[in-house]
Amino acid sequence: MLRAETATLPTGIGTLRAELCTDEEQFAALGPVWERLYRRCGAATPFQSHAWLHSWWISYGRPGRLRLVLVRDTAGGELRAAAPLMWAGHPLPRLVPLGGAISDYGDVLLDDEHADRAATALAETLSAAAHTALIDFREVRPGGAAERVYERWRGPRRRLTDSVCLELPARPMDELLSRLPAGRAQRIRTKIRKLDQLGVEHRFVPPDEVGSALRTMLELHRLQWQDRRVTTEHLRPRFHEHLARSLGPLVRSGDARVTEFRVGGEVLAVDVTLLSRGLAGTYLYGAHPRLRDRKADVATMLLRACADHVAGGEFLVLSLLRGAESYKSRWRPDAVANQRLLLARRRTAPLLSAVACEAAARDRGRELVRGWAERAGGKA
Repeated sequence: MLRAETATLPTGIGTLRAELCTDEEQFAALGPVWERLYRRCGAATPFQSHAWLHSWWISYGRPGRLRLVLVRDTAGGELRAAAPLMWAGHPLPRLVPLGGAISDYGDVLLDDEHADRAATALAETLSAAAHTALIDFREVRPGGAAERVYERWRGPRRRLTDSVCLELPARPMDELLSRLPAGRAQRIRTKIRKLDQLGVEHRFVPPDEVGSALRTMLELHRLQWQDRRVTTEHLRPRFHEHLARSLGPLVRSGDARVTEFRVGGEVLAVDVTLLSRGLAGTYLYGAHPRLRDRKADVATMLLRACADHVAGGEFLVLSLLRGAESYKSRWRPDAVANQRLLLARRRTAPLLSAVACEAAARDRGRELVRGWAERAGGKA
Protein backbone atom coordinates (compact mmCIF):
# COMPACT_ATOMS: atom_id res chain seq x y z
CA MET A 1 0.00 0.00 0.00
CA LEU A 2 1.11 3.56 -0.66
CA ARG A 3 2.37 5.43 2.32
CA ALA A 4 2.57 9.14 1.73
CA GLU A 5 3.74 12.16 3.62
CA THR A 6 2.28 15.23 1.97
CA ALA A 7 3.07 18.89 2.24
CA THR A 8 1.45 21.66 0.20
CA LEU A 9 3.79 24.48 -0.71
CA PRO A 10 2.35 27.76 -2.02
CA THR A 11 4.10 29.24 -5.04
CA GLY A 12 3.53 32.14 -7.38
CA ILE A 13 2.24 29.78 -10.12
CA GLY A 14 0.37 27.15 -8.16
CA THR A 15 1.09 24.63 -5.44
CA LEU A 16 3.19 21.52 -5.07
CA ARG A 17 2.29 18.33 -3.24
CA ALA A 18 5.01 16.06 -1.87
CA GLU A 19 4.69 12.31 -1.37
CA LEU A 20 6.78 9.48 0.01
CA CYS A 21 6.02 6.31 -1.96
CA THR A 22 7.07 2.94 -0.56
CA ASP A 23 4.83 0.72 -2.68
CA GLU A 24 6.37 -1.41 -5.46
CA GLU A 25 3.17 -1.58 -7.53
CA GLN A 26 2.84 2.18 -7.36
CA PHE A 27 6.45 2.46 -8.54
CA ALA A 28 5.61 0.31 -11.57
CA ALA A 29 2.54 2.45 -12.35
CA LEU A 30 4.59 5.66 -12.30
CA GLY A 31 6.19 4.80 -15.67
CA PRO A 32 4.42 7.32 -17.96
CA VAL A 33 4.55 10.30 -15.61
CA TRP A 34 8.15 9.45 -14.61
CA GLU A 35 9.11 9.32 -18.28
CA ARG A 36 7.67 12.78 -18.89
CA LEU A 37 9.64 14.21 -15.97
CA TYR A 38 12.78 12.44 -17.21
CA ARG A 39 12.41 14.16 -20.60
CA ARG A 40 12.06 17.55 -18.91
CA CYS A 41 15.24 17.16 -16.81
CA GLY A 42 18.29 18.23 -18.81
CA ALA A 43 20.76 16.74 -16.33
CA ALA A 44 19.19 13.27 -16.43
CA THR A 45 21.03 10.19 -17.69
CA PRO A 46 19.49 6.79 -18.54
CA PHE A 47 20.45 5.67 -15.04
CA GLN A 48 17.55 7.88 -13.81
CA SER A 49 15.03 6.56 -16.33
CA HIS A 50 12.05 4.55 -15.12
CA ALA A 51 13.04 1.66 -17.40
CA TRP A 52 16.44 1.36 -15.71
CA LEU A 53 15.43 2.05 -12.11
CA HIS A 54 12.30 -0.07 -11.95
CA SER A 55 14.11 -2.98 -13.62
CA TRP A 56 16.97 -2.54 -11.14
CA TRP A 57 14.52 -2.66 -8.25
CA ILE A 58 13.00 -5.92 -9.53
CA SER A 59 16.46 -7.49 -9.63
CA TYR A 60 18.11 -5.89 -6.61
CA GLY A 61 15.47 -4.26 -4.40
CA ARG A 62 14.51 -5.61 -0.99
CA PRO A 63 10.92 -5.56 0.29
CA GLY A 64 10.09 -2.70 2.60
CA ARG A 65 13.07 -0.53 1.65
CA LEU A 66 11.72 1.48 -1.29
CA ARG A 67 11.62 5.24 -0.69
CA LEU A 68 10.52 7.35 -3.65
CA VAL A 69 10.25 11.03 -2.78
CA LEU A 70 7.89 12.65 -5.29
CA VAL A 71 6.86 16.27 -5.84
CA ARG A 72 3.72 16.85 -7.93
CA ASP A 73 1.92 19.86 -9.26
CA THR A 74 -1.53 19.87 -7.65
CA ALA A 75 -3.00 21.19 -10.91
CA GLY A 76 -2.94 17.98 -12.93
CA GLY A 77 -0.63 15.83 -10.82
CA GLU A 78 2.43 16.09 -13.06
CA LEU A 79 5.73 15.19 -11.41
CA ARG A 80 7.99 18.19 -10.93
CA ALA A 81 10.70 16.34 -8.97
CA ALA A 82 11.59 12.81 -7.94
CA ALA A 83 14.29 11.28 -5.75
CA PRO A 84 14.55 7.50 -6.33
CA LEU A 85 15.89 6.20 -3.03
CA MET A 86 15.89 3.19 -0.76
CA TRP A 87 16.63 2.63 2.90
CA ALA A 88 19.95 1.01 3.78
CA GLY A 89 20.68 0.05 7.36
CA HIS A 90 24.30 -1.10 7.20
CA PRO A 91 26.68 0.12 8.44
CA LEU A 92 24.63 3.24 9.25
CA PRO A 93 20.98 4.14 8.53
CA ARG A 94 20.96 5.92 5.18
CA LEU A 95 18.75 6.76 2.23
CA VAL A 96 20.73 5.90 -0.90
CA PRO A 97 19.91 6.13 -4.63
CA LEU A 98 18.41 3.22 -6.49
CA GLY A 99 20.72 1.79 -9.13
CA GLY A 100 23.55 0.65 -6.89
CA ALA A 101 27.03 -0.21 -8.06
CA ILE A 102 25.97 -1.11 -11.62
CA SER A 103 24.85 2.50 -12.27
CA ASP A 104 27.62 4.98 -13.10
CA TYR A 105 25.60 8.07 -12.16
CA GLY A 106 23.14 8.69 -9.34
CA ASP A 107 20.85 11.72 -9.27
CA VAL A 108 17.38 13.13 -8.71
CA LEU A 109 15.03 14.44 -11.39
CA LEU A 110 13.88 18.06 -11.56
CA ASP A 111 11.58 19.63 -14.12
CA ASP A 112 13.82 22.27 -15.70
CA GLU A 113 10.95 24.72 -16.10
CA HIS A 114 10.13 24.54 -12.38
CA ALA A 115 13.57 23.58 -11.07
CA ASP A 116 13.95 26.19 -8.32
CA ARG A 117 10.68 25.60 -6.51
CA ALA A 118 10.78 21.86 -7.19
CA ALA A 119 14.29 21.62 -5.71
CA THR A 120 13.14 23.55 -2.62
CA ALA A 121 10.13 21.27 -2.20
CA LEU A 122 12.25 18.16 -2.71
CA ALA A 123 14.81 19.31 -0.12
CA GLU A 124 12.09 19.91 2.47
CA THR A 125 10.39 16.60 1.76
CA LEU A 126 13.68 14.69 1.89
CA SER A 127 14.33 16.18 5.30
CA ALA A 128 10.96 14.90 6.54
CA ALA A 129 11.39 11.50 4.87
CA ALA A 130 14.87 10.91 6.26
CA HIS A 131 13.76 10.70 9.91
CA THR A 132 16.87 9.29 11.63
CA ALA A 133 18.72 8.35 8.42
CA LEU A 134 21.47 10.14 6.56
CA ILE A 135 20.79 10.99 2.90
CA ASP A 136 23.74 9.76 0.87
CA PHE A 137 23.69 10.68 -2.84
CA ARG A 138 26.49 8.71 -4.53
CA GLU A 139 28.03 9.24 -7.98
CA VAL A 140 26.42 12.60 -8.79
CA ARG A 141 27.82 13.92 -12.05
CA PRO A 142 29.01 17.58 -11.94
CA GLY A 143 26.01 19.68 -12.94
CA GLY A 144 23.60 17.01 -11.71
CA ALA A 145 20.13 17.97 -10.49
CA ALA A 146 21.00 16.86 -6.94
CA GLU A 147 23.31 19.86 -6.70
CA ARG A 148 20.24 22.14 -6.61
CA VAL A 149 18.83 20.14 -3.72
CA TYR A 150 22.19 20.33 -1.95
CA GLU A 151 22.23 24.13 -2.34
CA ARG A 152 18.79 24.39 -0.71
CA TRP A 153 19.45 21.99 2.15
CA ARG A 154 18.99 23.73 5.51
CA GLY A 155 20.77 21.19 7.71
CA PRO A 156 24.33 19.86 7.93
CA ARG A 157 25.76 18.83 4.57
CA ARG A 158 29.03 17.72 3.04
CA ARG A 159 30.33 17.39 -0.51
CA LEU A 160 32.92 14.65 -1.11
CA THR A 161 34.69 13.31 -4.18
CA ASP A 162 33.37 10.00 -5.52
CA SER A 163 34.43 7.88 -8.50
CA VAL A 164 36.30 9.31 -11.48
CA CYS A 165 34.83 9.05 -14.98
CA LEU A 166 36.99 9.47 -18.08
CA GLU A 167 35.58 11.64 -20.87
CA LEU A 168 36.40 12.54 -24.43
CA PRO A 169 34.81 15.19 -26.65
CA ALA A 170 32.14 13.72 -28.93
CA ARG A 171 34.17 14.04 -32.13
CA PRO A 172 34.92 11.76 -35.09
CA MET A 173 37.85 9.39 -34.76
CA ASP A 174 40.13 11.57 -36.90
CA GLU A 175 39.66 14.47 -34.48
CA LEU A 176 40.23 12.25 -31.45
CA LEU A 177 43.49 11.09 -33.01
CA SER A 178 44.56 14.70 -33.47
CA ARG A 179 44.59 15.05 -29.66
CA LEU A 180 47.25 12.36 -29.32
CA PRO A 181 51.04 12.45 -29.69
CA ALA A 182 52.01 11.72 -33.29
CA GLY A 183 53.54 8.33 -32.55
CA ARG A 184 50.54 7.07 -30.62
CA ALA A 185 48.10 8.36 -33.22
CA GLN A 186 50.03 6.55 -35.94
CA ARG A 187 49.92 3.28 -34.00
CA ILE A 188 46.15 3.57 -33.65
CA ARG A 189 45.77 4.30 -37.37
CA THR A 190 47.65 1.07 -37.98
CA LYS A 191 45.19 -0.74 -35.73
CA ILE A 192 42.28 0.78 -37.68
CA ARG A 193 43.75 -0.45 -40.96
CA LYS A 194 44.05 -3.91 -39.42
CA LEU A 195 40.34 -3.82 -38.50
CA ASP A 196 39.48 -2.88 -42.07
CA GLN A 197 41.65 -5.69 -43.42
CA LEU A 198 39.82 -8.17 -41.20
CA GLY A 199 36.53 -6.95 -42.65
CA VAL A 200 35.01 -5.84 -39.34
CA GLU A 201 31.51 -4.44 -39.90
CA HIS A 202 29.04 -3.07 -37.38
CA ARG A 203 25.30 -2.56 -37.27
CA PHE A 204 22.91 -1.03 -34.75
CA VAL A 205 20.50 -3.59 -33.35
CA PRO A 206 16.76 -2.75 -33.74
CA PRO A 207 14.58 -2.85 -30.59
CA ASP A 208 12.96 -6.19 -31.39
CA GLU A 209 16.37 -7.90 -31.59
CA VAL A 210 17.85 -6.42 -28.41
CA GLY A 211 17.08 -9.46 -26.23
CA SER A 212 18.95 -11.84 -28.53
CA ALA A 213 21.87 -9.43 -28.94
CA LEU A 214 22.20 -9.06 -25.16
CA ARG A 215 22.35 -12.81 -24.66
CA THR A 216 25.16 -12.91 -27.21
CA MET A 217 26.94 -9.98 -25.54
CA LEU A 218 26.85 -11.54 -22.09
CA GLU A 219 28.15 -14.84 -23.39
CA LEU A 220 30.95 -13.01 -25.23
CA HIS A 221 31.65 -11.03 -22.06
CA ARG A 222 32.05 -14.30 -20.14
CA LEU A 223 34.41 -15.72 -22.77
CA GLN A 224 36.35 -12.46 -22.93
CA TRP A 225 37.09 -12.53 -19.20
CA GLN A 226 37.52 -16.23 -18.59
CA ASP A 227 40.62 -16.98 -16.53
CA ARG A 228 40.98 -13.24 -15.83
CA ARG A 229 39.75 -10.93 -13.13
CA VAL A 230 36.18 -9.84 -13.89
CA THR A 231 33.35 -7.94 -12.21
CA THR A 232 31.51 -10.96 -10.84
CA GLU A 233 28.14 -9.17 -10.82
CA HIS A 234 28.24 -9.10 -14.63
CA LEU A 235 28.11 -12.90 -14.65
CA ARG A 236 25.09 -13.26 -12.35
CA PRO A 237 21.57 -14.06 -13.59
CA ARG A 238 20.02 -11.04 -11.87
CA PHE A 239 22.27 -8.70 -13.85
CA HIS A 240 21.38 -10.46 -17.10
CA GLU A 241 17.67 -10.19 -16.27
CA HIS A 242 18.00 -6.50 -15.46
CA LEU A 243 19.70 -5.69 -18.76
CA ALA A 244 17.15 -7.71 -20.72
CA ARG A 245 14.23 -5.83 -19.09
CA SER A 246 15.67 -2.33 -19.21
CA LEU A 247 17.57 -2.06 -22.48
CA GLY A 248 14.71 -2.96 -24.82
CA PRO A 249 12.65 0.08 -23.74
CA LEU A 250 15.78 2.28 -23.63
CA VAL A 251 16.76 1.36 -27.19
CA ARG A 252 13.18 1.92 -28.33
CA SER A 253 13.12 5.40 -26.78
CA GLY A 254 16.56 6.36 -28.13
CA ASP A 255 18.26 6.32 -24.72
CA ALA A 256 20.53 3.38 -25.53
CA ARG A 257 22.13 1.75 -28.52
CA VAL A 258 23.24 -1.86 -28.91
CA THR A 259 25.86 -2.45 -31.62
CA GLU A 260 26.93 -5.77 -33.14
CA PHE A 261 30.36 -6.23 -34.71
CA ARG A 262 30.67 -8.96 -37.32
CA VAL A 263 33.50 -10.62 -39.21
CA GLY A 264 32.45 -12.81 -42.11
CA GLY A 265 28.84 -12.62 -40.95
CA GLU A 266 29.63 -13.92 -37.45
CA VAL A 267 28.94 -11.73 -34.41
CA LEU A 268 32.22 -11.44 -32.52
CA ALA A 269 31.45 -8.42 -30.32
CA VAL A 270 28.43 -6.56 -28.94
CA ASP A 271 28.51 -3.16 -27.25
CA VAL A 272 25.95 -1.26 -25.14
CA THR A 273 26.09 2.54 -25.15
CA LEU A 274 23.75 4.71 -23.08
CA LEU A 275 22.61 8.06 -24.50
CA SER A 276 21.35 11.18 -22.76
CA ARG A 277 21.16 14.87 -23.48
CA GLY A 278 24.70 15.97 -24.29
CA LEU A 279 26.37 12.71 -23.23
CA ALA A 280 26.98 9.25 -24.69
CA GLY A 281 28.41 6.66 -22.31
CA THR A 282 30.00 3.33 -23.25
CA TYR A 283 28.51 0.97 -20.65
CA LEU A 284 29.45 -2.66 -21.34
CA TYR A 285 30.67 -4.90 -24.14
CA GLY A 286 31.54 -8.48 -24.87
CA ALA A 287 34.19 -9.56 -27.39
CA HIS A 288 35.19 -13.03 -28.52
CA PRO A 289 38.84 -13.97 -27.73
CA ARG A 290 39.28 -14.75 -31.43
CA LEU A 291 39.43 -11.01 -32.08
CA ARG A 292 42.53 -10.79 -29.90
CA ASP A 293 43.97 -13.85 -31.62
CA ARG A 294 43.55 -12.03 -34.94
CA LYS A 295 45.36 -8.98 -33.54
CA ALA A 296 42.22 -6.87 -33.61
CA ASP A 297 42.28 -3.99 -31.13
CA VAL A 298 38.84 -4.25 -29.54
CA ALA A 299 38.96 -0.89 -27.72
CA THR A 300 39.81 0.93 -30.96
CA MET A 301 37.04 -0.93 -32.78
CA LEU A 302 34.42 0.05 -30.21
CA LEU A 303 35.50 3.66 -29.83
CA ARG A 304 35.73 4.21 -33.57
CA ALA A 305 32.14 3.08 -34.14
CA CYS A 306 30.82 5.08 -31.19
CA ALA A 307 32.76 8.27 -31.93
CA ASP A 308 31.80 8.39 -35.57
CA HIS A 309 28.13 7.85 -34.70
CA VAL A 310 27.76 10.48 -31.96
CA ALA A 311 29.93 13.15 -33.61
CA GLY A 312 28.03 16.04 -35.10
CA GLY A 313 24.89 15.34 -33.11
CA GLU A 314 23.60 16.74 -29.85
CA PHE A 315 26.29 15.03 -27.81
CA LEU A 316 29.08 17.09 -26.26
CA VAL A 317 30.78 14.31 -24.35
CA LEU A 318 31.73 10.72 -25.10
CA SER A 319 32.11 9.22 -21.63
CA LEU A 320 34.09 6.06 -20.94
CA LEU A 321 32.26 6.08 -17.61
CA ARG A 322 33.83 4.91 -14.35
CA GLY A 323 37.16 3.17 -14.15
CA ALA A 324 40.71 4.09 -15.14
CA GLU A 325 41.65 1.02 -17.17
CA SER A 326 44.84 1.40 -19.20
CA TYR A 327 43.08 1.02 -22.54
CA LYS A 328 41.07 4.16 -21.74
CA SER A 329 44.01 6.33 -20.71
CA ARG A 330 45.80 5.98 -24.05
CA TRP A 331 43.14 8.26 -25.59
CA ARG A 332 44.11 11.11 -23.23
CA PRO A 333 40.62 11.51 -21.75
CA ASP A 334 39.71 14.14 -19.19
CA ALA A 335 39.20 12.85 -15.67
CA VAL A 336 35.90 14.11 -14.23
CA ALA A 337 35.14 13.29 -10.61
CA ASN A 338 31.62 12.41 -9.56
CA GLN A 339 30.37 13.84 -6.28
CA ARG A 340 29.06 12.31 -3.09
CA LEU A 341 26.50 14.64 -1.50
CA LEU A 342 25.72 13.98 2.18
CA LEU A 343 22.62 15.59 3.70
CA ALA A 344 21.73 15.35 7.38
CA ARG A 345 19.31 16.77 9.90
CA ARG A 346 20.62 18.26 13.13
CA ARG A 347 20.09 15.04 15.04
CA THR A 348 21.78 12.94 12.33
CA ALA A 349 24.84 15.20 11.98
CA PRO A 350 27.02 12.60 13.80
CA LEU A 351 26.21 10.11 11.02
CA LEU A 352 27.41 12.62 8.43
CA SER A 353 30.66 13.12 10.32
CA ALA A 354 31.19 9.37 10.64
CA VAL A 355 30.69 8.76 6.90
CA ALA A 356 32.91 11.70 5.95
CA CYS A 357 35.70 10.49 8.26
CA GLU A 358 35.42 6.94 6.91
CA ALA A 359 35.64 8.21 3.33
CA ALA A 360 38.66 10.36 4.15
CA ALA A 361 40.42 7.41 5.80
CA ARG A 362 39.73 5.21 2.78
CA ASP A 363 41.08 7.86 0.40
CA ARG A 364 44.19 8.24 2.54
CA GLY A 365 44.66 4.48 2.50
CA ARG A 366 44.50 4.43 -1.30
CA GLU A 367 47.11 7.21 -1.47
CA LEU A 368 49.44 5.26 0.82
CA VAL A 369 49.07 2.08 -1.23
CA ARG A 370 49.61 4.00 -4.47
CA GLY A 371 52.72 5.68 -3.05
CA TRP A 372 54.09 2.36 -1.82
CA ALA A 373 53.51 0.77 -5.23
CA GLU A 374 55.25 3.65 -7.01
CA ARG A 375 58.26 3.43 -4.68
CA ALA A 376 58.42 -0.35 -5.05
CA GLY A 377 58.25 -0.01 -8.83
CA GLY A 378 61.06 2.54 -8.78
CA LYS A 379 63.34 0.23 -6.78
CA ALA A 380 62.63 -2.61 -9.17
